[in-house]
This record gives sequence, structure tokens and C-alpha cells, in this order.
Amino acid sequence: MSRKNYFLAFDLGASSGRAMLGILENGRLELREIYRFMNGMQQINGHFFWNIFSIFQELKNGLKKCVSENGIQPESVAVDTWGVDFVHLDEKGMILSLPYAYRDSRTDGMPEELFKIIPEKELYLQTGIQLMQINSLFQLFSMVKDKRKLLNITDRILFIPDALNYLFSGVAATEFSIASTSEMILPGQCKWQTELLKKVGIPVSILGKIILPGTIIGKMTTEVAAETGSKQIPVVAVAGHDTASAVAAIPADTSDFVFISSGTWSILGTESASPIISEQANKMNFTNEGGVEGTTRFSKNIMGMWLIQECRRIWSAKTDYTWDEIVKMAREAKPFKFLIDPENSAFLNPGNMPDAIVKFCEKTGQGKISFHGETARCIYDSLALKYAFSLNQMKQITKRSFKKIYIIGGGSNNHFLDQLTADVTGLPVIAGPAEATAIGNILMQAKAMDVVSSLKEIRNIVRDSFDPVSFSPERMENRDEVFDRFNKIVNK
Repeated sequence: MSRKNYFLAFDLGASSGRAMLGILENGRLELREIYRFMNGMQQINGHFFWNIFSIFQELKNGLKKCVSENGIQPESVAVDTWGVDFVHLDEKGMILSLPYAYRDSRTDGMPEELFKIIPEKELYLQTGIQLMQINSLFQLFSMVKDKRKLLNITDRILFIPDALNYLFSGVAATEFSIASTSEMILPGQCKWQTELLKKVGIPVSILGKIILPGTIIGKMTTEVAAETGSKQIPVVAVAGHDTASAVAAIPADTSDFVFISSGTWSILGTESASPIISEQANKMNFTNEGGVEGTTRFSKNIMGMWLIQECRRIWSAKTDYTWDEIVKMAREAKPFKFLIDPENSAFLNPGNMPDAIVKFCEKTGQGKISFHGETARCIYDSLALKYAFSLNQMKQITKRSFKKIYIIGGGSNNHFLDQLTADVTGLPVIAGPAEATAIGNILMQAKAMDVVSSLKEIRNIVRDSFDPVSFSPERMENRDEVFDRFNKIVNK
């Protein structure tokens, strides 16, 4: 009789979190959602934070529900989240404050200030990381510039998944993939850029040793075990960055693929054996972040479903649209009538996203959006065009050709955007699995526990366990004219 293995993944996004149970048997994986909860930034005195204590309580609720209500004792647990944000610990290991959220305004103008010390080109060549003001480097530099007392009493920082692992296990460890989002490590290595950090005034002493994904950190504390009814099971550092976990679960059997991890952010890229660092990659703003088994994700962060999520939030004050209703309105609107650059800073955290889109379209001479369907269509058209634009850049940099696009994550369920992406890029799209991040988390736990042997086996399991949806490119009307308009908007 075959043995079933049970692993519990905590998969956290900017708007929600889930406890996902993975049941692995005979090379096939079954997923079961155990618990889901809302997440979000908290605005306090004009700044944005994550409530790390509330999040941890929700994770414990998920574990308790798994053990007590479902009667299943997982063999291990692991956490993945978004990148760049971190908590501060004091010398006794106590969390000093709520962690800032990456959309907080404290990093406004920080890249320009830091470039006075280290030029932008030099910074990229040393780190290989895409320039984004939200990066941990700029968050910490803002504290140096403002002479924040919090930094003076910080003994250690931990990125969000590392901090949650710490609360589960009592062991402070920094995992490679999440550390790689910080713009503070040597490209492709488990080493901090110490000389760079010293140069900008960030104390190197607050940074711990970096470990590889698939490492067992330690066992769950007796307190957490007692509270949740669980045994003191291993806590695993999987690929803590959600995109790294998701890419591990791509059901590819060749290397000539593009991935789009579609969620609050859309992350477009490919897998590389080593970092790709050049002046061209810097100019085109591509990043090199850590993956599993020493791989590099050569990619670009693109504003993703955040655009439509924020529109829905604003619209809900009057009309609480379902996602299907929003897609239906978009289908009925004229294609490519209004276009935006999703990466424009106007859309980072405008407060009123529909208004920001309307103003952008008017400012760029496209006319006035008159109904919600036009706004939704504008977002979906613009995202697909941005994918194609970024894909063309990636081809130029890597000198590689690509045969298919895998769209993974929750956004893969939007089949309207999946088809648009196929049409605009001219490549077949394979959509799914939607729960790629949780799957990657679970199967890296299985690898840490010696149930799975390699990334290749992980991807074989994914192919055998899930049925993605395929989309073939269809003819696109006025292709050249649409691309020309979009390029002008992006290059303004």
C-alpha cells in the first residue's frame, strides 16, 4: 500500500493568504485549501505597514484547522510571501515594530539620493537587480538618511517569510530567494554585498547568514504546537519569495519557456543557469533573482492585477462587480482604444486607480474614458502589450528564442487576458496551475524531507497532477498601429 505524505503551505499575497494542504501519493499531488484569510496594508499616521502579528495568528489558525478540524497532521510547514519587506529584531530576538509595506512613501526620492553615492549603472552591475524604489536597499537607506532610531536598536532584520518561520520555530534564518529581492546580495550567491552596504551606511551586522531553499530550519516551538494541536514538526525554508516558489512549479520539460507569474504583480521572465548582467539589461530594467537549485530568474516586475484590483475596490462603493462581470464589460468594450503604461509611477499607489487611469489617458491625448468596461479593457490590453514589449526586450538581451509562455498564479484564471497575451505576443500560452506558488512551496517541502529528489521531479509531478488550459495565438487587427501607439506611450 502506498504512503501518503502531507505538507502544509502558507502562501501569502498582498491581499490574501491561504493555508494549502498538499497530499503527495504515487508521484501525484492533490491540493486542498484548508483556510483563507484577508490580508492588506494598514495605514497608521500616514505610513503603510503589515500587521505581522495578525498574519502569524492567521497562519496558526490555518494549522489548527488542518490538525483539529480536518484531522490531518502535516509532516512540515513552510511560508512564502512577497519580496523586499522585513521586520526588525532587537538583541533579545523581539520584533521591534510592525514592518513597513513596500508601497509606503518613505522611499520616494531614495534612488536618486543613493545614486549620489553609487551611480545607478554601478549599482546594477554589482547587484543585477531591477531598479525599483520599493527594494529593501532603498527602504533601509531611507532609514539611514532620516537617522531613524529604529535602525540603531536593530540587531537583525528578517524578510517577511523568514520572520514568520522565526515565529513558528524560534530560529532566525535568511533564505536565498527572498534575500535576492533586496538588491543587497552578490548576484547568484548566498553572500551580502558588504562593501556596497557599508558605502551607503547600512550596518552589515543586521544581516544574517543566507541559506538555500529546501533547508529545514528547525522544529516548531512547544508554544505554537500546544496552541495549534500540532506535533513539533519541521519548519522548512522553501523558496520564500512567492515567485520563486511559483516558477519551481512550472510544468515545463524544456528550458525555452517564458513565465508570467500573474498576481498583484505580473513578473515576466525566464529561467537561467546564472545571472545575466549587462548595460542593456540595466537599461531595460531586468532583474536577476534567486530560484531553487541555484537557478536565476531573469525577469521584470510589471504592475499586474493590482491595477484592476484597485479599480474594483473603488467601484465597489457603488457597484460590487464580480470578476466575471468585469471581464464581460471588458470584452464588450472596443479593443485597444485606451492604453496605459502599467509601469508608470502614477499607478504605484494612487488611492483612486480608475481616476488615475482616466487622467493618464486624457493627458496622453487619448480622450476620456466613459464607462467602467473601457477602464477594464484598457488595463487588460495594456498588460498584454506590456508583456509583449518586455518579451521583445528579453529576447534582445538573452539572444534566445522562446516557444511558449506559461502563465501561473491566480491571474492565469483570467482566460480573457490569457488569450490576449497569446494574440499580442504571437506565442502559445499555457495557463496554470493557478496555485503554482503553493505547489512549489509544498514540493520544496517534500524535497527537504527527502520525499522528492530534484526540480526535474517536481516539474514531472506537476505535469502529471494538473491540467492547464492552452491558448493559441489568433490574428490581431491593426497590430502595427497598436504597437506603435503603445511604444510611444511607454517611451514618453
